[in-house]
Amino acid sequence: MTQPKTLGELKLSGYKPLSVKAELRKNLIRMMLDREPFFPGIFGFEETVIPQVQNAILAGQDMIFLGERGQAKTRLIRSLTSLLDPEIPYVAGSEINDDPLAPISKYARDMVAQHGDDTPIAWLPREDRYGEKLATPDVTTPELIGEVDPIKVAEGRYLSDELVIHYGLIPRTNRGIFCINELPDLSEKLQVGLFNIMQERDIQIRGFRVRLPLDMCVVASANPEDYTNRGRIITPLKDRYGAQIRTHYPKQVAIEINIMDAERSPLLSSDGYRLVVPRFMKEIIAETTYMAREHADINQRSGVSVRMSIANYESMLGNALRRTILLREDEVVPRISDLASIIPSSSGKIELETIEEGKEGQIIDELIKRAVKKVFGQHFRSEDFTSFLQNFTSGRSLEVSDTMPTAVYSQKSRGMGGIHEALQRLEVLESPAMIASALEFILEGLHLNKKLNKKLIEGEISYWG
Repeated sequence: MTQPKTLGELKLSGYKPLSVKAELRKNLIRMMLDREPFFPGIFGFEETVIPQVQNAILAGQDMIFLGERGQAKTRLIRSLTSLLDPEIPYVAGSEINDDPLAPISKYARDMVAQHGDDTPIAWLPREDRYGEKLATPDVTTPELIGEVDPIKVAEGRYLSDELVIHYGLIPRTNRGIFCINELPDLSEKLQVGLFNIMQERDIQIRGFRVRLPLDMCVVASANPEDYTNRGRIITPLKDRYGAQIRTHYPKQVAIEINIMDAERSPLLSSDGYRLVVPRFMKEIIAETTYMAREHADINQRSGVSVRMSIANYESMLGNALRRTILLREDEVVPRISDLASIIPSSSGKIELETIEEGKEGQIIDELIKRAVKKVFGQHFRSEDFTSFLQNFTSGRSLEVSDTMPTAVYSQKSRGMGGIHEALQRLEVLESPAMIASALEFILEGLHLNKKLNKKLIEGEISYWG
């Protein structure tokens, strides 16, 4: 069926306009009845945040998402567009997406008055019905709401003519979803300017006696540290948001790992190498971030973003890929010795309570060791390696490094007793590169549990009894 191209065809099609909030509500109800997944690609909010979003949409409320950095606030807000209809009709040429059956701008009203049922109709896809502005103190009223366009005045229009108005971002998102990121950073003057948009759904530009009854869902994001500071967000504006929804970091390591796998750079597996990551290595990366969120020397008010886990995961895989290329091997499997590469990627993701030279690296190294020890304890007990530890009697040692060929690890593991059962438990026996990774994990775990000694010798790590 072809889409109507004129107002008359639109009327004959039986089209019935809905407000944005009614449209969101209609499509949400349909998805709930059809058991369709909400917000695919967003993990860990199924039992907490998403039900609150559903409640707000069903109630027809504007929303503010409150949470620390890296809690998927913006992604969640942008995903709201999936609840819009695929396309809606608007008066062709309209700057503010006028509904052909109820135009509000002078341009659209004049078009309908002049052409009647022959008024041309265009169709607006859902992805073009979303507007977003990052709030900063220098954002201006013309940017958000509108201003008199001097070019239109120079062309001969009178200042009393409504057509001299250049609309800002908000009216241009009419019949859509508009988001203000980091709302507390918006100047108080502009926060006041949002009152009418939030409550009466209209705007005023300069001295024009023009009322535009905008139709939109207004959402915002904010960090609690800013949001609660006195004077950063004015109370009457906060009062106009119907629902305040608190986001959070993943509550389980498994969810953090799902996010890491979903968000890591696709470039890491685009070169023809076989990329395999042992579960315990993923767990170590996720646990490092978890422990950073509890560390006393790290500023918890600004938060430790999930982006730290993603960046560390990518850095670890990058180091493993570099080794694979240099050794001319064909399988990329990260090892414990690759974890040194995550110190640079972690450094920019944490904010220390006190600035002290060299402290960042020490804290990250400490976090990695604690994470390795915890993950090792989830898989093994030290007593599981009684026979394996006998290999280190009489001063014998075992050397590993992030540049050691995989074949060397296989040779070493074959010559050591008491290791086969542990490798089998870690499900790595089908791959020599996986065995190398597991062997380093076991050695480091035993060292951190004070069963083996460790020292660095000319780029190699040596473990001995």
